[in-house]
Amino acid sequence: MKVLDLQCAHEHEFEGWFGSEEDFTSQLSRGLVTCPLCGDAQVHKKLSAPRLNLRSGRQDAEPVAKPTPSGSVAMSNHAATPELAAMQARVLKALREVMANTEDVGERFPDEARAMHHGEVEHRQIRGQASPQEALELMEEGIEVIALPMVPAVKETLQ
Repeated sequence: MKVLDLQCAHEHEFEGWFGSEEDFTSQLSRGLVTCPLCGDAQVHKKLSAPRLNLRSGRQDAEPVAKPTPSGSVAMSNHAATPELAAMQARVLKALREVMANTEDVGERFPDEARAMHHGEVEHRQIRGQASPQEALELMEEGIEVIALPMVPAVKETLQ
């Protein structure tokens, strides 16, 4: 099993597990490797090396080369932070909870929200699509709305 650190063109970092290097290359060339956060198929392997703790408490970290979407290399003295990964996990968990506990009314969202606000239909938890202008109009009418990103990873559990 080969575990690779991957990154999409939007700099979302994630891990991929493959049977071999050839398996990764094959899946990548067929467009099967995509970012779980945004669905981007422009994925590349991050530079990685085995971590060997030969000296504890080392203060001066070696710089790490970091590829950027433009293909240039930026230098950093630290790897991706566990805090960022934990924050992404919390956001995905919250979005999945919204998906599980709301009714998707699609493009009817503005009409459904207004009907509930005016007491024409029973109140319930809904989600759907609205243009920025429609969302602004709803807020001006006193109807509370919140814009949420619906990334591909929200729709299914990552394995």
